Amino acid sequence: GVDALIRDEIANPKKLAIGGYSYGGYLTNWLITQTTRFNVALSGAGGVENVVDWGTNDMPISNFYFLDGFPWEKPDRYQREAAIFQLDQVRTPTHIVTGENDIRVPVAHSYLLERALYALNVPHKLIVFPNEGHNIDRNPWHEKIKIREELKWLHKYGHICVSTCEESLLSNGTN
Repeated sequence: GVDALIRDEIANPKKLAIGGYSYGGYLTNWLITQTTRFNVALSGAGGVENVVDWGTNDMPISNFYFLDGFPWEKPDRYQREAAIFQLDQVRTPTHIVTGENDIRVPVAHSYLLERALYALNVPHKLIVFPNEGHNIDRNPWHEKIKIREELKWLHKYGHICVSTCEESLLSNGTN
């Protein structure tokens, strides 16, 4: 795992990033509640609350499968494995992206995460892409913007070195 990468000097323990999209976003949101070893996070369309997710997403069977039952059968597990109830532990600067019309992981999850990080004074940025669903593929510029903003976030926290040309592309005239 991560410890082996650090031991083998493949990863720098002071520059560990975590990120994922969809279920990877869910795992990212969970991991930043469990450890402070990552100094930056990228969360894309990631859930934070399991009961609402079960009731509102287009694949409720996934919650049933991963959490071993319905919310009324396993209420403790649905709560124990939901990041929302442990967000007070987060210290990791977190970049959040989602589609406004996502029915797989409704945008409310990203709003909950953003509101909690704001209340906790944790550095964060939320980008909600208008008229986009789960895959952010309806407007080709949105994926380009998503990648650019994620690279800027990583750069801000010391994870990528960029040339002058790349710096110009990343800034796009804004900071």
